[in-house]
Amino acid sequence: MFSFEVLATCDKTKARVGRVHTPHGSFETPCFMPVGTQATVKAVPPRDLAELNVPILLANTYHLAMRPGEDLVQEAGGLHKFMAWNGPILTDSGGFQVFSLGALRKISENGVKFQSHIDGSYHFFTPERAIDIEHALGADIIMAFDECAPYPAERQYVERSMELTHRWAKRCKEHHDALSIEEAGREGAAFNPQALFGIVQGGMFADLRAESANEIAALGFPGNAIGGLSVGEPKPLMYEMLDIVNPLLPANKPRYLMGVGSPDCLMEGAMLGVDMFDCVLQTRIARNGTALTSEGQLSLKNARFERDFTPLDPNCGCYCCTNFTRAYLRHLAKAKEILGAQLVSIHNIHYTLRLMEGLREAIKGGYTVEYARKVLARHS
Repeated sequence: MFSFEVLATCDKTKARVGRVHTPHGSFETPCFMPVGTQATVKAVPPRDLAELNVPILLANTYHLAMRPGEDLVQEAGGLHKFMAWNGPILTDSGGFQVFSLGALRKISENGVKFQSHIDGSYHFFTPERAIDIEHALGADIIMAFDECAPYPAERQYVERSMELTHRWAKRCKEHHDALSIEEAGREGAAFNPQALFGIVQGGMFADLRAESANEIAALGFPGNAIGGLSVGEPKPLMYEMLDIVNPLLPANKPRYLMGVGSPDCLMEGAMLGVDMFDCVLQTRIARNGTALTSEGQLSLKNARFERDFTPLDPNCGCYCCTNFTRAYLRHLAKAKEILGAQLVSIHNIHYTLRLMEGLREAIKGGYTVEYARKVLARHS
């Protein structure tokens, strides 16, 4: 019930248009996935996301396991019913969130012991435990449990971390396969297999990245992710790693760059062969009164917008831009009104989705580089 097909390729770059099929619908790539960490895209109701034609949402395994707990979500009928979203959902494994806990976690061969950021309680995530949680949540695409090395980091540490990620990936796949067979055999159970993606690591070392890409590809996951990037390294270095990894991953499977979603990175990443992206940037900057527009990035708190009664982006047809002015949005931002965050979040998501739609048309039409240059000129 999960599959991927390549629809078009670019002869000047590695960009391609594909289509991902999941149990809850299909979507075209390259695509941007808004992040709903705690089963909600901050300040944006599912109704509005559906009107924006969001192709797929991302939720977070770690946060949902900590609160409200995967058992409650499963009892509610799974993540789709719990958050009233009928489209595809991807859950990450929680590896990055555990990594970000720093001193609150301890890594061993078997897994990670850590303290909850909510109440300080102790928990232990193994690869098998992460897969159990993701099966209970019921997303269409789930991620293997990995260790994300920081930047900068010494080679010896990164290499050990990468090798641990590979061993964990094998354990995740074995446990996922066993659970899938068990769930399919239950009397009256609907066989709704989830697609498990492996994650490439290797830090900023070219040979380790190549080794990890080959190792993860050999495990035969239906899709592959690139993790451990956008963790503080310069963007050119991230692009260098992508240029090494993507050609080594199977061309007939989607490639997902984790945690990246600024307009410039979307263009550069897609031209290097990435199919799927996710990021919190669109909603995070919206809550600070910042908008992505065809004029570039605008801070609505700027005094020059106080009496600007034009649309936020005259080239945008979203609900925010067709109904409200920059002056009003500035007022909401200065007053710290919730509606301001909601409207600008809707716009930023809409703007990003249209960027990706335009990119797909450019790939199909043979003008990928020209299109990307225009976007990069606004957002570099």
